[in-house]
Amino acid sequence: MFNAITLSQIFVTDQDEALDFYVGKLGLEVKVDQDLGFMRWLTVCVPGEPGREILLEKPGPPAMDEGTAEQVRELLAKGATGGWIGLTTDDCRKTYEELLAKGVEFTQEPMERPYGIDCGLRDPFGNAIRINQPTQPA
Repeated sequence: MFNAITLSQIFVTDQDEALDFYVGKLGLEVKVDQDLGFMRWLTVCVPGEPGREILLEKPGPPAMDEGTAEQVRELLAKGATGGWIGLTTDDCRKTYEELLAKGVEFTQEPMERPYGIDCGLRDPFGNAIRINQPTQPA
């Protein structure tokens, strides 16, 4: 029935800060950055993988009213929105060291797991990110 997942969404409170983090530090690339008038449509993707985008969305209109947006911002700051991203790499420990050098703060150092090596961090807004080096190539 379906061919692919093409778009996922996470909430961020500042899209320029999100660009600095996701593009400047993590090395993703901007796929779309468009002012729609009622919102800024900002997506990023893994370089060379434009078929899967992450929408970096500010809580607010048109998706929700301001009262709801404030509640989402509060939950986001606590890391309680449930949003998270999983990224794969060929060398988790090397990626960890490179990101540490760029000032990325981790919640968990690389660890051996039954499925590979992975580590964890949070973006500046509270979203969880896992970086995984799979035992079997993806």
